[in-house]
This record gives sequence, structure tokens and C-alpha cells, in this order.
Amino acid sequence: MPKVVLVSNTEWYLYNYRLALGEFLRDRGFSVLWVSPPGPYADKLQQRGFRWLPWNLGRQTVAPWREMGALAQITRIYRREAPDLVHHNTIKPAIYGSLAARWAGVPGVINSITGRGYVFLDRDVRARLLKPLAHHLYRFAFRAASCLAIFENSTDRAYFLENGLIPPQRAHLIESSGVDAEVFAASPEPEGPLVIALVSRMLWDKGVGVLAEATRLLRSKKTLPRDFRVVLVGEPDEGNPAAIPPDQLRAWEREGLLEWWGFRGDVAEVFRQSHIVTLPTMYAEGLPISLLEAAASQRPLVGTTLPGSQDFIEDGVNGLLVPPGDPAALAAALEKLALDPELRGRMGAAGRKRVLEKYTHQKINTATFDLYQQLLTG
Repeated sequence: MPKVVLVSNTEWYLYNYRLALGEFLRDRGFSVLWVSPPGPYADKLQQRGFRWLPWNLGRQTVAPWREMGALAQITRIYRREAPDLVHHNTIKPAIYGSLAARWAGVPGVINSITGRGYVFLDRDVRARLLKPLAHHLYRFAFRAASCLAIFENSTDRAYFLENGLIPPQRAHLIESSGVDAEVFAASPEPEGPLVIALVSRMLWDKGVGVLAEATRLLRSKKTLPRDFRVVLVGEPDEGNPAAIPPDQLRAWEREGLLEWWGFRGDVAEVFRQSHIVTLPTMYAEGLPISLLEAAASQRPLVGTTLPGSQDFIEDGVNGLLVPPGDPAALAAALEKLALDPELRGRMGAAGRKRVLEKYTHQKINTATFDLYQQLLTG
């Protein structure tokens, strides 16, 4: 029985984005172990019949003693568990896990690059200083012939190739972790006031502030019915420098600008209650899963002209694209969809069709499994 370890910087990510892959592997006779920092979703993984082990990895830390401790711990785990293959998700696990796998003699390594992250944004001095180090670490960690990388969009893959971080024959494109098209099923628009939803972590980088300003513009123009609603669904990401303070979210609510629903475990129901879904992200992401889930739910999308969003949204077909950080352009796109139910219907249907053609769990997990087989039998 082949043994696979699935690793991430949060147990939340593993449960929400990789559970379907874990069950897919288990159904095919694999032994699956999960490794992540502790959190409430670790219990949920174990309740599904899986083993889980804690890894004391700090998402935002760069202190050398903490980083070396995390690297040593994951190396010990790999030596003790002796997996046939490890699959790392997100940046730190990809770098540290690849190094640990080499030292522990793990035969196969897959790294899912779900976006380039803070270090590659060049937004401050710290990021610019860390980027050359990150390049060096990627090259060193990924140089083993048994190490493959999965990218969620072609722009990220091209960046890694252009900077010599991994050779092209080991860089694969599998867009997203997939969507359950039965859970996120097509549904008619709800009756009642128009609802525009944003589902994500409450971060400035996700364009939440841009949406607030766009909403203010829409309310001042008075071209939409007064009772239209804009809802934010998600929590601030504690420890993330881009996290929006809860006081700011509540202030927008008190102003009557928008509603903050906080965390919701029933995101499919959120989309059923919505007419339009937006994610005006300010940075290049892998391929935002909330956009895929909304499209599977047959909702039109408004995203930004950045890698990830523009890899799924075809402007004018299944949604609209606007420049990042432009409240006026975002307001105009939302207004266009809000005033045209027929356009919303066409775009929603096109989005679901695209998900069914390419982005279901079955299709994504099968493509990922093929790479596992390549490493295990090569």
C-alpha cells in the first residue's frame, strides 16, 4: 500500500482544498497522512478516518531558530513515517518539505504552488530583501529529479521557468484543487433584493477595501435599487499583515455600506442567496477557489486582470474583469451586471459549463493522481 503525506501551512487548507484528493487516494488503496500546524480542522480530518500529525510551522515567521526548528521537525516526521511520496501545498511547506524529503530519503515529492505569495509582490523592503533568498531556496529544494511542481496558472509556471527555479519537464499545470459540482450546484437566482457577495479571507490584498469604495460609489449614483446588498463572507486572517481589523468591518456595517457575515461553513448556500460574486483581488493568486465554486453555482463573476482570476474568467463570457485597485471600474462592472438579469443568466450558465468541462474534483484529482503514478512507477 503506497503511503502519501499531504502537507500544508494550515489544517484549514487541507480540509477545505485537499480532502477530496485524500479520499480519492484512499479509495485507490493509498495510506494517507496529513501534516500541518494544529487547528480545529485537524479534528475534522481525523473524524473522516485519517491520521494527522502536528507541525510547528509559523506562517509569517522568519526568525532563523524557529525556521530551523520547523525544518528539523518535518525531517523527523518523514524519517519516522517513511512515506513513498509527499505532496506539499503552499510556499513554506514546498521549500522546507522538499529539503526534508531529500534528507529523509523520500522517493517522490510534489509541490503545489498555489500562488507566489507576499515575498514575490515587491510591495515593501522586506519582500524585496527576501525574494533573492526565496529564489535560492526554491532552486536548491527543487533540484532533485524526483521533485515535481504543480502550478495553478500558466503565469506562475512561466515565472518559475524564466527564473530557473525548476526545469520545464518537472513543472506541470493543473488549474486549481477542483470543485464539487454537486455541492455547488446550479440554482436559479433568489427572489428579493440584489445581493453581491465576496467570499474570502478579510484582507486588504483581496480587494475588500476596493469593494467597499465601489459600493460607496454605487450608493451615491443611485442607479440601483436602494435595497441592494453587498455581503462580505469570511474572517480576517490573524497574523497576516494585510488582515482587515474587525472594527473596520463593523464600521462599514454601521455606515450601512455593506454587511459582514463572518465565517460561514455553508458557502454553497451563500452563493444560492447571491446574484453576483466578486473577488477584486490585488495580487496574482493560483486560481481562486471561491470563483470556481461561485461559477459552479451558476453565478456571474467580477474579478481582476491578474493571473489566477483572468485564467478562469473570460471577460464578457462568464464574468467581467477590471483593473486591480480601481473602485470606479469595479462599480461599473457590478452596475452592468446588476441592471441586466439576462446577462447574469448567460454568464452564470457559461461559468458552470466551464467548471464541468475542466475543474471538477474528478478531473483535477485524476490529473494529480497521474503525476503520483509517474513518480511511484518511474
